Amino acid sequence: MTGRRVYPDAEGRLRLAQGDYGFNPASGRWEVRPPGCHAGGIPDHTITEHEDGTITVSPSILLEDFDGKGGWHGFLEHGIWRPA
Repeated sequence: MTGRRVYPDAEGRLRLAQGDYGFNPASGRWEVRPPGCHAGGIPDHTITEHEDGTITVSPSILLEDFDGKGGWHGFLEHGIWRPA
């Protein structure tokens, strides 16, 4: 899935749809919303910003949904989501 970089709105909120990612200046961290998963922060990851505005995150991203019934384990490379 091709992701989309988003930026905070006029109120400073980062609103993420599935596949979105962006930097939240209020929290000082990157936040992501992988396909089929809720949004979450990735404070312990290395983020590489590319000239085209996409990012690559390493190591792999592991997020679990709040209800424990789903989640995501995979990669975000040059703005492209790929399952592990």
